[in-house]
Amino acid sequence: MTLRKQLGLIVNPVAGIGGRVGLKGSDGREIVARALALGAVREAPGRARLALARLASLRDAIELVTCPGEMGADEARVCGFEPVVIDSLAQRASADPGAQETTAEDTIAAARAMAEMDVELLLFAGGDGTARNVLDAVGDRVPVLGIPAGVKIHSAVYATTPAAAGDLAAHFLGAHASATRVRECEVMDIDEEAFRAGRVSADLYGYLRVPFERALLQSAKMGSVAGDATTLAGIAADVVNDMRSGALYIVGPGTTTRAIVERLGLAKTLLGVDVVCDGRLVAADVTERDLLDLLSGDAPPEAHIVVTVIGGQGHIFGRGNQQISPAVIRACGTAHITVVATQTKLLSLQGRPLLCDTGDPELDEQLSGYAKVITGPGERTMYRVGRDGDER
Repeated sequence: MTLRKQLGLIVNPVAGIGGRVGLKGSDGREIVARALALGAVREAPGRARLALARLASLRDAIELVTCPGEMGADEARVCGFEPVVIDSLAQRASADPGAQETTAEDTIAAARAMAEMDVELLLFAGGDGTARNVLDAVGDRVPVLGIPAGVKIHSAVYATTPAAAGDLAAHFLGAHASATRVRECEVMDIDEEAFRAGRVSADLYGYLRVPFERALLQSAKMGSVAGDATTLAGIAADVVNDMRSGALYIVGPGTTTRAIVERLGLAKTLLGVDVVCDGRLVAADVTERDLLDLLSGDAPPEAHIVVTVIGGQGHIFGRGNQQISPAVIRACGTAHITVVATQTKLLSLQGRPLLCDTGDPELDEQLSGYAKVITGPGERTMYRVGRDGDER
């Protein structure tokens, strides 16, 4: 009888909870409580389920080892697995039934327990803070792979999307195991307080061993390249010249989009989402709810979305701009999306496609194909937008 391979699963259920409500992170009990008070919902469990769905064909070949409740067992059972729940973690949960939220210590304890069991792969759903917790717990003892669920994901230990995480885990544990290399990848994180104040300060904390397939694994986030000021000014001029009278423009975060708002003589929230109309600032640093309120009514206004590309990664939705949610995108219409990026940023992708990771697979599919990217004054580049399951 062939022994089944063990797959560890940890879900940080509050990862990314601050995204749609504009909090730019989810680290710390106070931020989680504030996000929930603002009406935030847990996105990470659903993203874990998207990954596990891609492992359905291996249910009989792997033993899924996980944590109690929404830290893994709930998601595993929904996806048809019969998980092994680690006794010590279950006892830890039952010993404090009044605990409102899981903590970093819960993630660290779970990861350590799974490393001691020598799981073949530790799959975890979270953001950069969760990756740091896993690094602290396991170091280089076991291969790990992240399911992207955070607001900001600078680390290179995450798959490009939840479905890609499931595919890569399946390759590593299944028939493609011998062809899947393991590589050391960076764990990065930023100072969230500085981030909320509009400053990005990312540090390298170490490396984790990760199954590597270039098409399925994201790169570490790249910063802006000096010397693009003239190009940014040209992009901004083109976008502003094409703005329609009376239409709302929802402008995502980033230095490229900041140039557009500043072209109008307005201040841009660098790491937030702002709304402009007819040369005036309608709303700054908005939440998903703010946007849906602006787009509601008996005669909703014409609305456009302007976003840029995450350097080195290629995401246009799902990384740092979760306020522009599937509901917001549908309210505006997919035909009303403008993508802006310098050629330098596109070249940093080395031919890899642009990516959408909205959390809604049907919408991500609709957004796939080719997008017209404004790359300079009078300059347009048709660039492929990938979909889960293609050859990327």
